Amino acid sequence: MKDFINKIYQNHALIYKVVLFVLTTTLIVYMFPKGGQFKYNIQKGKPWQYENLYAPFDFAILKAETDLKKEIQEIENNKRLFFIEDESVIIKIKEEYNNQIPIILGDSVAIGLNKKRLQSFGLKFIDKVYKTGFLNKSDNSKIKKNTLITLRIGNEAKDILSDNLFTTEILVPSLQQYFKNSRYKKLENNFVTLFFEILEPNIFYDEELTQKVIDEEIKNITVTKGLVSENERIISKGDMVEGKKYEILVSLKSEYDSQLWSKSNYNWIVFGYSILVALVLLMLMLFLHRYRISIFENNTKLTFIFFNILLIILLVTVVQKYWLTYIYVVPIIILPIVIKAFFDARLGLFTHTVTVLILGFIVPNSFEFIFLQMIAGIVTILTVSELHRRANLFFSIIKITLVYILAYFAFSIIQEGNAQHIKWSYFVLFSLNGVLSFLSLFLILIYEKTFNLVSDVSLLELSNTNTKLLRELNEQAPGTFQHAMQVANLAEASANEIGANAMLVRTGALYHDIGKMSNPMYFTENQTTSVNPHNELPPNDSASIIINHVLKGIEIAKKNGLPDRIIDFIRTHHGTSTVYYFYKKQEELTPGYTDIKNFSYPGPIPFSKETAILMMCDACEAASKSIKDPTALLIDDLVEKIISGQMSNGQFMNADITFKEIQTIKKVIKKKLNNIYHLRIEYPE
Repeated sequence: MKDFINKIYQNHALIYKVVLFVLTTTLIVYMFPKGGQFKYNIQKGKPWQYENLYAPFDFAILKAETDLKKEIQEIENNKRLFFIEDESVIIKIKEEYNNQIPIILGDSVAIGLNKKRLQSFGLKFIDKVYKTGFLNKSDNSKIKKNTLITLRIGNEAKDILSDNLFTTEILVPSLQQYFKNSRYKKLENNFVTLFFEILEPNIFYDEELTQKVIDEEIKNITVTKGLVSENERIISKGDMVEGKKYEILVSLKSEYDSQLWSKSNYNWIVFGYSILVALVLLMLMLFLHRYRISIFENNTKLTFIFFNILLIILLVTVVQKYWLTYIYVVPIIILPIVIKAFFDARLGLFTHTVTVLILGFIVPNSFEFIFLQMIAGIVTILTVSELHRRANLFFSIIKITLVYILAYFAFSIIQEGNAQHIKWSYFVLFSLNGVLSFLSLFLILIYEKTFNLVSDVSLLELSNTNTKLLRELNEQAPGTFQHAMQVANLAEASANEIGANAMLVRTGALYHDIGKMSNPMYFTENQTTSVNPHNELPPNDSASIIINHVLKGIEIAKKNGLPDRIIDFIRTHHGTSTVYYFYKKQEELTPGYTDIKNFSYPGPIPFSKETAILMMCDACEAASKSIKDPTALLIDDLVEKIISGQMSNGQFMNADITFKEIQTIKKVIKKKLNNIYHLRIEYPE
């Protein structure tokens, strides 16, 4: 049991990678829609690239979505309106009439009219109003003129013309017509006032029943418009995928989705997805192991990459499930921006490619989606740089958005055959995508704190000479600070010349000698008098103090929270080179008994272009101070001697740097050092 635990402990990094790989694969497959993939890629407006296709079984041809919407719209436009009659209203109105009529009757006595006939005359008008019905005023706007409506009275229903219904608007004209040529003409105004007060609508719009009938009619709409028999030829190779053939292919795909991908083969589908996703992620792992071994061995960085892949897939999956129309709003290009900001362009593009391939399993029109995202990813890698300059990101995102729009425009023309059916709303979606891509700056700041990573934004902050640590270096070891500034300028110019990360190497150069703050007077650049404390020490002790400035620098850097990428410069800027001056002095004292390992830096040697550049610039700048009367020839010989010695000692074996790049760096250092010392060509007398 103890041996088993020891093995787990010894291989915990590898076990973590396996768990991360399996967990990521599982989560991605879990997020996928659990349906199979139709084996043919249907691209409207393009030739059929496969062999002749015959129907594998009988299936119905589905109506297009636009046709179904038209039928539903027709039902809505031609809907039958239902109304209900309130039978209690007329009883209530007649009671109110009988209560109010004595006022009218009082006037009738004065003009010698019969009371009973007068009362009966008014009741007949009420019967006339409610014979077809009095329509509620608010419901009048729902009815078109001369429309046939259905009126429900109790358990019975009858169809009537809407124009036959009585409304408030025709009350006065109706009364005028009713009293015309009548013996009661003089009482017309009295009746108008009375009827305006007591008459109420008894016909009301039955919205619930109307909607129920509409829903029933929509429910009964047939979604098919034909049948394809088994073994019937659907499309031939080379035929254009359009019109009825396109509808049949879409219907066949739908039939596969509804019948073949059932619960019985759910496990097989999940198994197939798992293999494909695992293969894609395995390619990423192999790439890291082969070309980015430092990232592969760092579980934090590996987790960071897999986390970002998962985040993008989660966003696309959620949008695809609930808001499919907005699938192109998801800012997938954030992934290559973030990966490039913390690592490099090649890894950013590879990670983006892997993620887009996985997303191709779940999005509709997968070929179009993959093409658009791959083009956008390539443009992102080519244009996005120096994120600390926000204008650069702004112009890059504008270019990416234009590429999205142009590519979609081209696809639409190919599929539709003209530019009339282009969905201009997609241009707005791509613009929103560009706006959301600015969130990458916000994410980078979060990731820097969460994963302890370094981007150009943080490098810009660290390279500010007013930071607390650099101010302390300037105060405690001013000579070292000036040396660091000169080395930073040399290194930045060299990095720019060979295409390395200039911001990173400059920042690393500023901090590479912070360990000298512990014993500043033991380093010649800080000695302001002729007193040299090394004169009082044996050579091996002096060498130990010089060598320890690397370890002290690492300690100070960690204490002040400097990122690992900056600490790498402190750790490697002397590699495994020898403090040769004190080694020779010790050898003079104890010839034959001096171990060179005691006078060598612990390393490691540089493992990147940037750390190799710093080693060359640091050694050349420091050695140039030892030339009493510097000339161009002496500086050239010095630079050649130092860098050739570093190469012969194998200091650049692990750095990804070429001989050509080293030659370029030599030229830059020579030119800069000559400028520093203001050297001119010596003319003969």
